[in-house]
Amino acid sequence: MLKRLSLIFMLIALSATLLAACGKGDDDEPEEDEAPPKVKFQPKGNEGTISGVVKFDGPVPTPQRIDMSGDANCAAAPGAKTVDDVTVTDGKLANVYVYLKAPSLDRFSYDVPDANVLDQQGCRYTPRVLGLMVGQTLRVTNSDPTAHNVHPSPRQNTEWNKSQPPNAPPIEAKFNRPETLIPVKCNQHPWMKAHVGVLAHPYFAVTDNEGKYSIKDVPPGKYTLTAWHEKFGEQPMKDFEVKASESKTQDFSFGAKAAYAPTSLKVEPAFIVPSR
Repeated sequence: MLKRLSLIFMLIALSATLLAACGKGDDDEPEEDEAPPKVKFQPKGNEGTISGVVKFDGPVPTPQRIDMSGDANCAAAPGAKTVDDVTVTDGKLANVYVYLKAPSLDRFSYDVPDANVLDQQGCRYTPRVLGLMVGQTLRVTNSDPTAHNVHPSPRQNTEWNKSQPPNAPPIEAKFNRPETLIPVKCNQHPWMKAHVGVLAHPYFAVTDNEGKYSIKDVPPGKYTLTAWHEKFGEQPMKDFEVKASESKTQDFSFGAKAAYAPTSLKVEPAFIVPSR
């Protein structure tokens, strides 16, 4: 008898559940939160420029030798066979990624430039550090007479690993999410390394061999200006303001002590500081 009553109660509960489900209309569906649409950025003619020099204080670390004997083509390539992760000329540091952070920049969409090229020459990536916008094409070329395996290792984007023999057509790829910075390696030649910064806006630059950088067409506002180097990590400069039509100079300086400390790159999403 108890089993029969239990069965009846179960059938009643099931019927009530089905009736409730059938009576639920489309208006009762929970709505997903959607990000507000971005507004196309329109220059007003009063944009400013941020430029500066990244200095290196102290003795330059002795470059480590690279053993390229495992690939005769690499061993025969011209140029020094040393690690180029710290490039200093007359006290100025190259390959520093300098970029702006500010919530105001995220409200806009921007025109995406043409492809940026990462070449493989002398069994090295050239340039060692480059910047892209979200959706911009990364074009990887191979100028070497040997094969490479191009292998970016992002956390916020799709990882891929593609072989590129000599005279092969360029590899083209896009990163659809902001991420600073994405390490790139070659599985064939472990000393080959590069880093790609991906942002949703165009306000970034990489220092040249004279340690110089320039970020143009910056709308007036308050920002955090950040300098990143693969060996020394990041240096933020907070409460930074660009006034209308202003040409602002902001220099950075990295110390030699960090070059001798054990480091490991932690890659984070854009606008979060990666640590060394």
